[in-house]
Amino acid sequence: MNPKIFVGVAVAALAAALGGILIMGPSIDLESPAQMTDGSNVPQVKPLVIELEEIVVSKISERSATIDIAFEIKNPNEGSMMVTTMDYQLYETGYSQSEQIGGGQIGHRAEGMVEFGSNYYTLLGGNSIILRDEIVLKNSGNTPELWSDFESNTNTWKVSGVVFYNLSSMTSGHENELFFEFTQ
Repeated sequence: MNPKIFVGVAVAALAAALGGILIMGPSIDLESPAQMTDGSNVPQVKPLVIELEEIVVSKISERSATIDIAFEIKNPNEGSMMVTTMDYQLYETGYSQSEQIGGGQIGHRAEGMVEFGSNYYTLLGGNSIILRDEIVLKNSGNTPELWSDFESNTNTWKVSGVVFYNLSSMTSGHENELFFEFTQ
């Protein structure tokens, strides 16, 4: 018999097995614990906990203001989780005209089949991480009330956004989203 047939069958079997593993991989169930065949429950995976650590106007001049923002993300589970991206928007709500003044993205979402670098955060079970960002605003001269609040440090803030996270690897389970909103 022709050996090419055996190689073709082996490659097809390997591809089928790999496809089955990827399709049937583990997933996160944030809704309810699963029941095992022996009657015991699989522990429920809890969502991440996010807190606004600080918002500080760290530098101010006539031309620009620098705002430092920090978030604390906690993993209440025993297993590790992977935070891929956090998108956020920053609003100043204290002066007469509330508007979005900044925002950003911390981390990196995988795009495409092959990634050559990673900018995501592995969060071990029971631990937390603080993610920081810096926003630089240019003074256009159109919002003197806002700039006065920066100088006197009397700003009131609203921060909203979403955190995207997975189980301990990019291929484990599906991507989860955690929406948040804080006022300070």
